[in-house]
Amino acid sequence: MSLILTKGEVDQLDKIVRKELLDAGANHVMIVDMAGNLILERGSLHMNDILALAVLSAANFAATAQIARLIGEEDFTLLFHKGDKRNIHFSRLDKEYILVTLFDENVSLGLIRLRSGSAVEQLLNVFNK
Repeated sequence: MSLILTKGEVDQLDKIVRKELLDAGANHVMIVDMAGNLILERGSLHMNDILALAVLSAANFAATAQIARLIGEEDFTLLFHKGDKRNIHFSRLDKEYILVTLFDENVSLGLIRLRSGSAVEQLLNVFNK
C-alpha cells in the first residue's frame, strides 16, 4: 500500500500530534508504518538515528503481535516500555501505522494513554480520507 499525503494532510497530522501529545508533555512523537518507514516525526529530542528507532519500533510491534497470537489474542493494540529516564508508548493506528510517543517521568502514563486514544481517533480520520 502506497501512502501519499498532501501538505494539508501533513499539517493536520502535525496539529493533532502537537495538540494531543506534545502539548501534554510528551518529548517526541513519531508515526511509523508497519514496515518501519517514518511518516511524521515531531518533538524536542535530538536523536542521531531516528530512522533506526522507526524500524525497531515497527519490528517490536510485529514481534509482540506474534506473541499475542501465541497466547490466543488476535493482536495487542498498544505497548508500553518503562525506562529509568524515558518511557515509550506505542498505539496501533488501524492495521498500517503505529503512533510512537516518548515521554519522561514528569508525565503520567495515564495522561499519555488518554491523549494517545484521542490522537488515534483523529489521526485515523486523516489517514482514511
